[in-house]
Amino acid sequence: MDARSKRREATRRQLEQQLRERQAREARRKRATLIASVVGTVAVIALVIVLVVTLGGGSDNGKKQAGSSDAVSATATPSASPSTAASSAPPLAAPAACAKPSGKASATFDGVGVGNAVNLKKDPKVTSTSTTTPKALTCSDLVVGKGKAASATSTVSVQYSGVLYKNGKQFDSSWARGGKPASFSLAQVVPGFTQGIAGTGKVPPMKVGGRRILILPAQLGYGSQAQQGIPANSTLVFVVDLVSVS
Repeated sequence: MDARSKRREATRRQLEQQLRERQAREARRKRATLIASVVGTVAVIALVIVLVVTLGGGSDNGKKQAGSSDAVSATATPSASPSTAASSAPPLAAPAACAKPSGKASATFDGVGVGNAVNLKKDPKVTSTSTTTPKALTCSDLVVGKGKAASATSTVSVQYSGVLYKNGKQFDSSWARGGKPASFSLAQVVPGFTQGIAGTGKVPPMKVGGRRILILPAQLGYGSQAQQGIPANSTLVFVVDLVSVS
């Protein structure tokens, strides 16, 4: 092969090498562009999901604050936001001091009966057949606690059972959910629950280790707003065990 042919061959090989390098760079650029596009698309989808969840949660919170039946997850727990009582409801009287404990295994108070009254390891069996409407928060201590006292801003852990005053129909119970105590701030529950546990007027605050019957007029419960398992303007009965205070 003469010198001229060798130069042409060398030039051809150099051009082929440059072409291969250019093709490799173009392939890498396309891969990078594709990866960036996929990442961008995933980020946009994630942002849309976050916005949908956030806006959906805000809408649900709005419903809860409005006192709809969605304010409770399964049943009307005392930690749900209270509704406004009917404006025509008469004003409540000042609550009297809680009745003293009898120490008996079964107790009765203002039409409410409680079995397992003093055994805090067992679910209290609550009955009620009252036809009267209480004019104030009423309470009866079944067991007086000796631990830390609750206040209106305390976060408490409680066991409780809630029934309708008129017929004893249970609408909620922590005992029925595996017996695990419920925890919440007393600043975020219906007024009667706060007053009955933290104390008000002559009603002393509960102390850890105590069990108390609370009878809440509708104005201190959910008022004119019906909840799941609770008709509008219902008087409520709670038997509450105070497990802890923080």
